[in-house]
Amino acid sequence: MPAPNPTTGPAAGSASDTIPGGQGSGGPGRTVLDARDISRALTRISHEILERNKGAADLVLLGIPSRGVPLAERIAERIAAVEGYDVPVGSLDVTMYRDDLRLKPARALLPTSIPPGGVDGRTVVLVDDVLFSGRTIRAALDALGDIGRPRAVRLAVLVDRGHRELPIRADFVGKNLPTSLVERVRVSLAGVDEDDAVTILGSEAERGVEA
Repeated sequence: MPAPNPTTGPAAGSASDTIPGGQGSGGPGRTVLDARDISRALTRISHEILERNKGAADLVLLGIPSRGVPLAERIAERIAAVEGYDVPVGSLDVTMYRDDLRLKPARALLPTSIPPGGVDGRTVVLVDDVLFSGRTIRAALDALGDIGRPRAVRLAVLVDRGHRELPIRADFVGKNLPTSLVERVRVSLAGVDEDDAVTILGSEAERGVEA
């Protein structure tokens, strides 16, 4: 990873490494973000992306499946409402690029969909739900490098829970959420799950299915 890439840096993170989900907010655990909190966070992220990029020109949003994709779509909707411009949205599967591929059971491949026009020379914003160790984002950068050569790569996440293992950081964060390693963060999104919520699960027994 080249040092100038703003997604890599001295204090960094990765997203869906530990993002269980898929059960709504009604299960065990403590809800830390509700639907209104998530909506406000995404609106703020959208404005920060526009400010950093000086508009929507040459932007491409790539969500990391599964919950990074609907988050990217929601951000694109908010940008369109402000700029009157439809930012291309796609998805980037990182399964085959993960460094734990040989250590865990086989994973199903998820969709990779690159918008027409590709990523060459554009500013790509990777979107994921939770930033944790940084390993998912490292895999995403490797996957992106096999697709094209963006002008710049940024990272937007709904939640940064800390505990970085690699020098990766988010450029746009909805909520910094300090957690302990025995806790798990579950993101639920309407359309994928029952509703919008971010929940902290407090024990190994409540950890759900890791992403």
